[in-house]
Amino acid sequence: MTDPFLWTLISIQIAMGLFDTLFHHELTERLAWRASQQLELRLHGVRNFFYGVIFITFAWAEPHGIFAATLALLLLIEVLITLWDFVEEDLSRKLPWTERINHTLLTLNYGAILALLTPVLWQWIQQPTAVTLVSYGWWSVMASLAAFGVAVFAARDLFAAARSERLSRGNPADLVSVLPSHRHILVTGGTGFVGSRLVEALVSAGHYVTVLTRDPRKADSLRHPVRVISNLDQIGNHERFDALVNLAGDPIANGLWTAKKRARIIRSRIGTTEALEALVARLDHKPDCLISGSAIGWYGPRGDEVVTEKSEPVAAFTQEVCARWEQAATKIERMNVRVVRLRMGLVLGVDGGMLAQLLTPFEFGGGARLGDGRQWMSWIEQDDLIRAIALAIADTTLNGPLNATAPCPVRNDEFTRALGKALNRPAILSVPAWALRWTLGDMARETMLVSQRVIPKKLIDHGFEFHHSEIAPMLRKITGGKANMPGKVPGKAQGTGPAVVEP
Repeated sequence: MTDPFLWTLISIQIAMGLFDTLFHHELTERLAWRASQQLELRLHGVRNFFYGVIFITFAWAEPHGIFAATLALLLLIEVLITLWDFVEEDLSRKLPWTERINHTLLTLNYGAILALLTPVLWQWIQQPTAVTLVSYGWWSVMASLAAFGVAVFAARDLFAAARSERLSRGNPADLVSVLPSHRHILVTGGTGFVGSRLVEALVSAGHYVTVLTRDPRKADSLRHPVRVISNLDQIGNHERFDALVNLAGDPIANGLWTAKKRARIIRSRIGTTEALEALVARLDHKPDCLISGSAIGWYGPRGDEVVTEKSEPVAAFTQEVCARWEQAATKIERMNVRVVRLRMGLVLGVDGGMLAQLLTPFEFGGGARLGDGRQWMSWIEQDDLIRAIALAIADTTLNGPLNATAPCPVRNDEFTRALGKALNRPAILSVPAWALRWTLGDMARETMLVSQRVIPKKLIDHGFEFHHSEIAPMLRKITGGKANMPGKVPGKAQGTGPAVVEP
């Protein structure tokens, strides 16, 4: 094990494995939060355990005899687990091209390592059984750090595999049970976080769904059968839609708000809505309704003020975006189409959105409140939002603005503590407001630090039953924990925020 070339190959293997784990498994694919990947997570956990034993052995010991034979057996088992893992990955998910290339390079490099190791191990096996302590300087330190890292991820993957059974959310068709059967619905933005779940629910319930997306390749992951189009011109004038759901729009909280970014945020929303207006104008049969996406950003920053659909706006960039988006949607009302302007709060789910970005840092002890943590967060659980959209389609008395938020908004520090508790991790850190404003500017000021205490008065008045009205039991439930109390609360909600407040 004194060959520097062999150690160089091992270093490359460690670097590529680290990239695969962090970039693909954690950030891109987020395997730990996908119920479908239970077997893959178990394979990763066992394989990483073997890696830990192998790395720490090579770092500080030279095994001989039966110990060397045992080490060779571990290497063989690791190869077999890796082959099994490759098969499982191909059967259970679609790998991105970067992961396939990385796996190919890992395989080639590992083959070279085994070729160099085989004569060394054979020599060790032939010697009397013993273990000689050794040190290779920096190489031993690197291998020890790698052993510690893979041991951490072995435990994390095995825990995530056990938790994955509790991440199942039941039959998605139940989310749209209020709809009459065999509706034909057009969904824009149907490959996004909210749209993909809506499509899954609609298709599972036997409805006919057409999805408009800028990138048809993303539609491969949707529940099928579903019709996918990249332009509304592909829809003929004779086609009939019962409802349109417009969720398309460039992400608003994924970078600095440069002049180009601001223009793209507005253009992506206005452009799609105007295209829907042109579609409705030429259709022989007008849809019954348009559920047009918007956000509680329409109200602007409000401090501790309680906000309902009757509240007036306060100027801000997010307010301008939502106002122009809603104005474009309102024009479709002139063609005798009922329009519901869906003002969504922070949509929480483990599959995407803000919560998905927080889970990994919180799991590794990096949970932190933002600023002083006193700002109000108005949120809604993902499946409750899908049910609210279904109600907006089915209930012909609903029109105009509709707050899609849970009835109990919370302050940021309460949310932070609740998420830490749900994951059984400390959440005692704090990110100063000045640091967020300095690095992210208006984006942080209007999304991360803004205070909006929004109440869904219309939904409550229409008898909507929130399955998740309080933050703590909701987070325990969707992250695979066990709720201490029922999460299904009809009508008036209990908890931090008032359920119904007259302005």
